[in-house]
Amino acid sequence: MKYFLDIYKGVKTLINGFRVTHKYFINARKEIITVQYPEEKVQIFDRFKGEVIMPHDEKNEHACTGCQACEIACPNGTIEIIWNRIVDAETGKKKKVIDKHIYHLSMCTMCSQCIEACPTDAIVWGQGFEHSVTDRSELTKVLNKPGSKVRASVKE
Repeated sequence: MKYFLDIYKGVKTLINGFRVTHKYFINARKEIITVQYPEEKVQIFDRFKGEVIMPHDEKNEHACTGCQACEIACPNGTIEIIWNRIVDAETGKKKKVIDKHIYHLSMCTMCSQCIEACPTDAIVWGQGFEHSVTDRSELTKVLNKPGSKVRASVKE
């Protein structure tokens, strides 16, 4: 008799489990939750901090004066500015010109101190997040584009 009672309890438990599963299946969320990542694009929110970028306008001009405030504010040396002084043809005075504005993404802690320190808002957070590489040196990026110059409206 105990044998048949155990079978009855087992079937009853199995039916309870199916009831819970069926209830979830009927009342499940209708939208798709899972994203098949490389094939489908992921929604990125505006406040996402992906990497530091230097926006350029259509004339290949940027707002960085080379003041090095971002380099000084960075706690671990992620930003490096290589600059040179040249004689300005209009004024005849020496003027600071950026050769390279280097950003080491592999060292960045996403702390925002460089962006907050920039007086001209020359660098901002970008939305890029796909940084899988096999060589760490590929994570070192030059932010200023070749041949770019400082926007005329930006004061040093």
